[in-house]
Amino acid sequence: MELHDLRAFQTVAAERSFSRAAARLHRTQPAISQAVRRLEAELGERLFDRSSKSGRLTEAGTILLDYAERLSRLTDEAEGAIRELHELRRGRVIIGVNEAAVHVLLPIVTQFREAHPRAQVEMRRVHSRQIPGEVLNRSLDFGLVTYRPGERGLRSVPLGIDELVMLTHPEHPLARRQQITMEEFGLQTIIAHNDPSPRRELVLRLFEQKHAPINIQIALPSLDGIKRAVEMNLGVALLPRRCAISEIASKQLAAVRVPELRAPRDLKLIYRRTGESSHAADAFLKATQTHVVGQ
Repeated sequence: MELHDLRAFQTVAAERSFSRAAARLHRTQPAISQAVRRLEAELGERLFDRSSKSGRLTEAGTILLDYAERLSRLTDEAEGAIRELHELRRGRVIIGVNEAAVHVLLPIVTQFREAHPRAQVEMRRVHSRQIPGEVLNRSLDFGLVTYRPGERGLRSVPLGIDELVMLTHPEHPLARRQQITMEEFGLQTIIAHNDPSPRRELVLRLFEQKHAPINIQIALPSLDGIKRAVEMNLGVALLPRRCAISEIASKQLAAVRVPELRAPRDLKLIYRRTGESSHAADAFLKATQTHVVGQ
């Protein structure tokens, strides 16, 4: 059964007239009659009582009308949902990140959500080396990485450089210093992340190579927990500057450079080079590019 034939049948049933149905649908009466005859031929049943001048439905016609009205409602709902998707009144963007990357993307997410408040953004914590593969297999729309992926079929938007800084309480004795040495940092009461990472291993290796002590006294499972502990003046921490931008700006925390431990990283948002992407993903990419230009 064709949808336009069912629509013609519904209109005849509603108007109780082939001629009025034709006028309402802006079609000819013979075209409406042919549509109904096609349905009758396909079903093997008469849909209208031809002996009745009022366009009365047969029993088969009554049954078909019920299903046709349900199908019509579903069609309208589907068209509305697709229209909402196109207009970004629904849709979702999925981004693969590590914990520190969330803070880098929040300004972009804010800009995107201001323009498209009903679109959803989901950030999934994914191991950095798995992100390119998941972008390519469409588990993710985007991924934030700090290295050049070896996989083909990806493009990237550079988001800038991030570096490690020592975060301290504003009243810490070193808080007013522009920078300190690696050895000075190692002698502080250090609050560290207890999750192994390439940066953590790099810092520990640098201290080992210099035969310098590093006084890690507190290990916590999250960046937010570490920042909160520093705010409470329980110690200092070596964290990406971008994950504490708001706290530094509001003077809840002070940032002190440790040049030997900067470990700068190029931040990139990667996405698929080819293939269809959702309207929401296209809009998020545009928001990212606009944000980068405006930096």
